[in-house]
Amino acid sequence: MTSNSISNWLIALLLIATVAACGPAPASAPPAAEATTAVEVTTVAEPTSAPTEAAAASPTEPADTTPADTAATEGELLTGLVTYVIVSEESSASYIADEEFFGLALGKYGIPEGLVDTVGTTQAIEGQFQLDWDDLNSPLGESTFTADLSTLESNQPRRDDWIRDNGPEFGTYPTATFVGESLEGAPTSYTPGEEVDFQLIGQMTIREITQPATFDVTARLEDGTVTGTATAALLMSDFGITPPDFANTLTVADAFEVRIDFTAHTQ
Repeated sequence: MTSNSISNWLIALLLIATVAACGPAPASAPPAAEATTAVEVTTVAEPTSAPTEAAAASPTEPADTTPADTAATEGELLTGLVTYVIVSEESSASYIADEEFFGLALGKYGIPEGLVDTVGTTQAIEGQFQLDWDDLNSPLGESTFTADLSTLESNQPRRDDWIRDNGPEFGTYPTATFVGESLEGAPTSYTPGEEVDFQLIGQMTIREITQPATFDVTARLEDGTVTGTATAALLMSDFGITPPDFANTLTVADAFEVRIDFTAHTQ
């Protein structure tokens, strides 16, 4: 065999081997393409469902929780007994008495003759009360008020000194206490911001003597704060106090009024 024949024979063998090695590759290509397509479809399907679920969930949560929280906050002051505590700095207790001055009063006290309303006031008042705004005529909760009568001040320091050391002796018996027992004449329902009138009935203790007392109350509830005025008509003699009577100087009527101007916040 010539050298040319051997070369041609070797070239033919190499061609056959190459075809045998490369031939199966085209047959497996279509399945690979199908697999790629399947993966692509799956990958596209997943993100389309996730945003849909998030979009449906996000508006639902605030709509369910926010109104419920607001309703609870607004309603808590008007459900059941609510306790209010007197703010001394924004409240006062006063007595209002009728005094008649005669001729000698001008020289002694610089007060001309005539009938006047004398007012003595203190801010040394504290206490608390409980109200059920759903029904103000329901049983009254704990309601107690105290005032320090030794701190009462009027337009006459001499008068103030006298009622502390003499007469009523408020320096010896400084504490006045009122304990509320019931309400009368109050509405069965109430809207915050409205002014309401009712009577607060209870027991008043002055100079360690306790007598029934009724306060006429005007009050308003707004933003968790109760403000108002309460007045009661009493007699000095009911509490062991002899109305002052100084010949040719002055006399004081037995009847007097207690006035409470109050501000109270929720406890």
